[in-house]
Amino acid sequence: MSLKKEILSIEDLRVVFKNPFKNVAAVKDVDLKIYEGEKLALIGESGSGKSILALSVLRLLPKNAESSGKIIFKGKNLLELNESEMREIRGKQIALIPQNQASLNPVLTVGFQASEPIFHHFKVNKKVAFDKILKLFKFFKIPENRAKEYPHQFSGGMRQRVLVSMGLSTNPDLILADEPTKGLDFTKKNKIIEIFNKINKTSLIITHDLHFAQKISDRIAVMYRGEIVEISSSKDFFCSPLHPYSRGLLNSLPSRGLKPIKEGRRKYIKGCIFRDRCDFSYKRCRIKPPLLNVNSSFVRCWLYD
Repeated sequence: MSLKKEILSIEDLRVVFKNPFKNVAAVKDVDLKIYEGEKLALIGESGSGKSILALSVLRLLPKNAESSGKIIFKGKNLLELNESEMREIRGKQIALIPQNQASLNPVLTVGFQASEPIFHHFKVNKKVAFDKILKLFKFFKIPENRAKEYPHQFSGGMRQRVLVSMGLSTNPDLILADEPTKGLDFTKKNKIIEIFNKINKTSLIITHDLHFAQKISDRIAVMYRGEIVEISSSKDFFCSPLHPYSRGLLNSLPSRGLKPIKEGRRKYIKGCIFRDRCDFSYKRCRIKPPLLNVNSSFVRCWLYD
C-alpha cells in the first residue's frame, strides 16, 4: 500500500470542543493516510469520534470546535483554507454520503436533489444534470420513472441508494460515507454491500457494522475514545486483530461467542486509554503508547514493543 499515491493524509489531528465548563477532546493526535483506490473502514463504538473525524475533513464542525494538526488533500492543508476555497472542494472533490436519510428534503423529488451537486459545481443546465443522475440511478438499479418521486415513497434501502448516487454525482476524488447501513435490515444491508463493492472510488467509510466493514474494506482503522488504536489490512484484522480492544470488538459478535468488553471507569485516563478495560494492562500502560509498526500493521499497545 505504501507505493500507492496518497489521496488524504491526516497528521496529528486534534479536535477540541470548547464550552464554559470543560473542554472536550473528541479527536486526539490522529495520524491516518488514505491511498488511491482503496476503501478504508473506520470502526469503533458509538461516541469514539469517527464522525467528528470525517466532518473535520470537510470542515463542517460546529463553531465551538477547534481543530489543529494537518489534513493534506492534493498538497493543500484543508485546515488552512478559507470557506470559499473549501466550497470548491466540499461536495465536488470530496463528497459526503450522510448517515441520516432525513437529509433528503421531503418536498423535493429525489432526482432533483441528487442532480443538484452537478448543477451547482459544474454550472450545467438542469436537464444535463438530471440526465447524468438518471445514468447513476440506472447503475444502482433505481428505475428511471422513480426519479420524479419523493423520499417518502422510497424504502430505507432505496433512499440510501439515492444518497450514494448524490455523493458520486460530481465524480469526486474521495468519498466519505457515514454509517451507510444504519437502520437497515439484513437484506437491505446486503444490497448496500453490493453497491459499495461496485463503487470504484477512494473511500473512507465510517461504521460500527463489522460485517459490512469486512465485506467492503481493504483496510481497517480502529478508533477508541478519539484515538486510532489499530490500522491493519481487512484480512489481517478479522483473522488476527492486534489491539486488545479490537479483539474485544470481534469477540462481542454473536458469531464469536457474544462476549462483551468489560466496563471501564468512564473518565479521563492517563497513559493507554483502554487500560481500565484491558485484561492485559500492566504498569507500563500508565504511559501512553505510540502507534507501533507490527508487520505492516500499526497498533497502539505496549504488548508489541
